[in-house]
Amino acid sequence: MRIAVGSDHRGTAIRQKILDFVSQLGHEAVDFGSKEEGPVDYPDIAEQVAHEVGNGKADRGILICGTGIGMCIAANKVHGVRAAPCHDDLTAEMSRRHNDLNVLCLSADLLGEGIIHRMLEIWLATPFEGGRHARRVDKISAIEREFDHDQNG
Repeated sequence: MRIAVGSDHRGTAIRQKILDFVSQLGHEAVDFGSKEEGPVDYPDIAEQVAHEVGNGKADRGILICGTGIGMCIAANKVHGVRAAPCHDDLTAEMSRRHNDLNVLCLSADLLGEGIIHRMLEIWLATPFEGGRHARRVDKISAIEREFDHDQNG
């Protein structure tokens, strides 16, 4: 899989470790920064990664900021993206299994490297279960299409 990875300034240190780990797992990891040494606005990075996923240029995305929440909010504004902050093995697994999550948002401040590695292994390996969950994800996509139609007339 091609995985787009981005962070704001608070996630810079863990981002490189994530890029390396994703590559070790056999995936293509693409770095979207931030390359800045000082503070950056997380919506800029979230938008880049989310567009890669929403446009099908990346299979999935990983975003890192202080809590994972800001990145999640920004990424979910992009058509075709289902982003959520996960904080343990179970949320990482269920986000894929039941929600077909395509952008994982992580906290640089609250999660250690060990748990992040376990979550990534789980999240990247867990398939979408489909079935009744597909119906629900389809309903989310229908809301998105309706909103797009309302906005574009």
